Amino acid sequence: MAKINPGQFVREVRQEVSKVTWPTRKETTISTGMVFLMVFLAAIFFFLVDQVLSWVVRLILGLGG
Repeated sequence: MAKINPGQFVREVRQEVSKVTWPTRKETTISTGMVFLMVFLAAIFFFLVDQVLSWVVRLILGLGG
């Protein structure tokens, strides 16, 4: 592995950062909203699955239901 002096490293990092396409505020807001929506839907799904499995286990063990 070749050794690079700190000045060259900083120049290369700045060059690579200049190539990055940063998202707009609107894209960030939409992506954040979609993440929250998916988390909410996943939470509801797992809550419902947990309730069904709990009911099945109680039914099998005869603990009521």
